[in-house]
Amino acid sequence: MPVHRSFERELAILESMSGRTPDEADIARLRRTLESENNYLVAKVAKLVAEHEVTGLLPQILAAFDRFLIDPVKRDPQCWAKNALVKALVKLGCRDAAVYLRGLRHFQEEPVWGGQSDTAGALRATCAQVLVECSELTEAALLNILLEPMLDPDKTVRIEAVRAVGQVGGVSSALLLKLRVLLRKEEPEVLGACFSALLRMQNNDRLGTISLVADFLDHGEEAASEAAFALAETHDSAAVQALIDRRRYGADPWFVSILDQAIAVSRTQESLEFLLGLIERDPRQAASALEALSRVYASSDVRLRIAQCVARSRSERAQQAFRQFFPEPAADL
Repeated sequence: MPVHRSFERELAILESMSGRTPDEADIARLRRTLESENNYLVAKVAKLVAEHEVTGLLPQILAAFDRFLIDPVKRDPQCWAKNALVKALVKLGCRDAAVYLRGLRHFQEEPVWGGQSDTAGALRATCAQVLVECSELTEAALLNILLEPMLDPDKTVRIEAVRAVGQVGGVSSALLLKLRVLLRKEEPEVLGACFSALLRMQNNDRLGTISLVADFLDHGEEAASEAAFALAETHDSAAVQALIDRRRYGADPWFVSILDQAIAVSRTQESLEFLLGLIERDPRQAASALEALSRVYASSDVRLRIAQCVARSRSERAQQAFRQFFPEPAADL
């Protein structure tokens, strides 16, 4: 049988296994295909093994992962097999730190137009996260391991490393993340991950952390929107007050919109009252506040309160924005 037809037949058989419990013959086929040199087929098998949690194939998944780390550019371009295999290992409960350390330290430079590009970022990101669950590693050892991925060239890896440090918790983790923030030399998304990790930590200096993140609430800071939403997601009164104080200070229209959305996302009574007050007292700000509220609140009670504030504003601009963001609900047929 021609190679391409053999591949298509095998692929069709594997795809037919999705969504149904594999029988003994299916598992035997999965075991055989894990030994294939075709990285795409092995990736398909790994996804099926993870989907059905076929724990009996854990040794074969481990062997395949190691195999595709050898001569990887030729044998596993784009890391298709390794990415799927490491996710299967996680799903099957493998928590052997040595396995994920191999993945964390793997870089795969592949030829692209004009040079080379590393395709192993997603693999390193996954491994950084799962290492937190490897009980054999002490807190000190784990933080030492995560230092390098926090400086990884790939932004996704840095984000996942920051999240992993946050999950480790403790004073050392908090200091490490605060140092990363204070350097102010990171991309906004990575700083946002630092903000969220710090704000989620237990037994941390909460007010000090809120103040640290709130320092980025300036329209001149590229990470301002990341800081705003990190504060909002805490639903903490001090964090919400920091957002409201910054909103009262004034900003350009884009950042006003960001602040209003963040204040609404916090879903506190204080934030709701603040936005309702804006609608009623300052028609120029009504559209931004109404849009923010429309994205968060859908209840008829809140809609009624908003409508009353719009009516008391006596502003055509506010009424027009209300009709835009809170259209009349469709009548039941």
